[in-house]
Amino acid sequence: MTSLTAIFGNSDEKPEEESDKLLKLYWNRAELKKEFAGLREEQYQLQECVKRQEGFTARVQQKLDHLEQLLRDPEWVYNVVTYYQLQQLNLRCQSKLEKFAEQLKQQREQRQHDRLVGSWNERRAQEAADIERQIGEQRMQVQLLEDQLTAERHRLDSMNGFLKIFRRRSLTAMLDNLAETIDAAQRQEEQLLVQYEEIQNYQPPDTEGLDNPTKRLINFMILAFAQQMYLHFSEDGVAAVAKEAMEKSAGGTNYGGKTECGVIVGRAKKLSESFDMTSDFADTLQQRAQLIAEKASFRNDSDTIPVSGTVSTLFTISKKGTVMESDANLLGDNYWNLSNILSR
Repeated sequence: MTSLTAIFGNSDEKPEEESDKLLKLYWNRAELKKEFAGLREEQYQLQECVKRQEGFTARVQQKLDHLEQLLRDPEWVYNVVTYYQLQQLNLRCQSKLEKFAEQLKQQREQRQHDRLVGSWNERRAQEAADIERQIGEQRMQVQLLEDQLTAERHRLDSMNGFLKIFRRRSLTAMLDNLAETIDAAQRQEEQLLVQYEEIQNYQPPDTEGLDNPTKRLINFMILAFAQQMYLHFSEDGVAAVAKEAMEKSAGGTNYGGKTECGVIVGRAKKLSESFDMTSDFADTLQQRAQLIAEKASFRNDSDTIPVSGTVSTLFTISKKGTVMESDANLLGDNYWNLSNILSR
């Protein structure tokens, strides 16, 4: 009998209790299945991540092996050095363009914020002046009422016995009214003082984003600076080969032997140093930006980046102000990552 009870359970248990136990077992099983499914999904994602990482590692190793072979080859070692020097030049130009763009954005944002804060300060000063005027008027009114109250009390005290008895009630009522009016005026003054304190504690507005017309002006200046760099580094096609170095792998271009590679590297270094020393082209940038803006067009009114074909005219401006035009679609060819640097 004891063994049967151990197997089939106590027959005295209530059906409700058995039902609760079965329900708990069901929900526990469902939760375990859900957790197991989640673990299987996580395992699958981790396996996919490992496969992607292995593929990436294999590609990197392949590049390293290829680079090692090139460096071992006497005919290619100078080409590899030239390749990375040109890449570095291109990255430096991109960094200069990014810095120039960021400075323009910050200057415009600061000007806009200064105008916004200036208008806010004017409004706050006007509100404060209005409150100060009302406080002054309230204080003057309270002073007049207090003077009147003092005069009426003095008149009441100076009356003779019969007249004082005859007019006491009306004068007392008038004095009470004056006192209540003074209390009300003082409470209103206190409220005005609270408002004045609130105005003084106003927080200035946050910096707002630039509007589309301003972003377009910034982009014209960025394009003008990009053209300035292109013109400077276009000597012997340095700008083009530097851009090509960013698009091809090491060994993808043969720059020649040791002598030819030395000439390219030396020319790139010289041009980079001379550009760093040049800083008197602000007026030229303004003029070029205006010329770019005159030809630029946009797909719609909300766009801030012009259609690349409409800004493909390269403007060469001499020191005398003479303007020469040629074709160079810097935006379309995405020189120095230009498309990602322009303001959107």
